Amino acid sequence: MRLSVIAAGLTSALLWSQAVSAQSATQVVTFSVSAISVMSVSGNPAAMNITTATPGSAPTPVTDASTSYALTTNETNKKIVANIDANMPAGLTLQVNLQAVTGATSAGNVALTTTAADVVNNVNTVAQSGRTITYTLSATTAAGVVSSSTRTVTLTVVAGP
Repeated sequence: MRLSVIAAGLTSALLWSQAVSAQSATQVVTFSVSAISVMSVSGNPAAMNITTATPGSAPTPVTDASTSYALTTNETNKKIVANIDANMPAGLTLQVNLQAVTGATSAGNVALTTTAADVVNNVNTVAQSGRTITYTLSATTAAGVVSSSTRTVTLTVVAGP
């Protein structure tokens, strides 16, 4: 009788063991992160009109710091360059100054031409917004009267030196 009680207990334990054992399966997850370097601007600056001068001096430059940019990059050794779609009329200079993102360096006031020029250097992994863009328009007296015109400024994130 004792042997049959033990046998019944073992059978019961085996049945219980099979009932609670779980079935498992596996999966392989493949992942990567691509190079990301993107930026945006907040809008367009207001019209810049030179309207005054101090007697005996060149016309008074005007500035606009009403726009900003945002930058996200997961790369290192990047920079931001800027250019305009057409050169400025004789006697006029349009400069841009971008506030650097954390860890980077601003090039300060940079005169814009159709050739891309560095405006922010030493950009490394960063995600930041609200960085100020300041434009300055200056004129010599030789510029004369210039009617309203526009230039498209292009800011581009590229590989740094």
